[in-house]
Amino acid sequence: MKSVTVKDLVDRFSLEVLVGESHMHRTIPKPRAYRPGLEFVGYFDFFSHAHVQVLGRKEINYLHTLSEEERNHRIGNIVKYHPPCFVVTRNQEGLKYLLKYCEEEGIPLLRTHEPTFRFLELVDAYLAKALAPQIAVHGVCVNVSGIGILLRGKSGVGKSETAHTLIRRGHRLVADDIVVLKKIGPETILGTHDGKTRELLALRSIGLINVSRLYGRKAFQDETRIVLDIELTKWQEHALNNELELEPKYTEYMDIRIPHIEIQLQPGRDVAGLVEAAANNWYLRQQGYSAAEDFMKRLEKG
Repeated sequence: MKSVTVKDLVDRFSLEVLVGESHMHRTIPKPRAYRPGLEFVGYFDFFSHAHVQVLGRKEINYLHTLSEEERNHRIGNIVKYHPPCFVVTRNQEGLKYLLKYCEEEGIPLLRTHEPTFRFLELVDAYLAKALAPQIAVHGVCVNVSGIGILLRGKSGVGKSETAHTLIRRGHRLVADDIVVLKKIGPETILGTHDGKTRELLALRSIGLINVSRLYGRKAFQDETRIVLDIELTKWQEHALNNELELEPKYTEYMDIRIPHIEIQLQPGRDVAGLVEAAANNWYLRQQGYSAAEDFMKRLEKG
């Protein structure tokens, strides 16, 4: 799991540092930001102190209504838990009391012009991805008509060449060689690159190509939700399935099952076209349509 520091948050969202410039190394261990509310009135049983603490208008206005003594008491009770940082939204001012306590405790106090609800959406999405459990697998990740696919197979089987054909047909590359899979939900796997190979595709006999430079910006995207796991294998006689509807198979990544399909390779076989067909067929299944069921109904009608 990647660690995220307060400096990462500052750089990502162009936050203003009011206090704590020397404490930017503090880590943020938990995804999702937190708005302390009950904590300001003394209830700490479920205080999420390991989260980024966001102070919006409601929190700041409430603090303004308190006497100086009461305000110091309320804030002192929270800062003693040493959360990673505080972020004040909407460029709110009048924060001398926050500056004092954050400086004393070495807690960064940051400020953004964003409205509270908007900043919460942005920081939650960022932290969910950045702190998500992840693994790296050998393969190629592509987005075919909006459908995320992980192409796997032994080295030299033709994964990158298949991806190249798909790109030329208007689909998008996400990652080549090393695909980073992130678990961002109980049923959601996100596929992305490792940064080093961003936009790059390795083709045997050709070398590295930059798909964005060669085919335009639409040939690449940073990430995609993985919904199909396709394995490219060498051709085996008498091993093809000709059933009307195949028994579902799955590959498991971080306890999440992804539908699995095997495509055998043979000279002259349109593998990229088969990948497109698999993606479109998956989409139709999500809409409740099965070609096999449709065919059987036609037979029954005579």
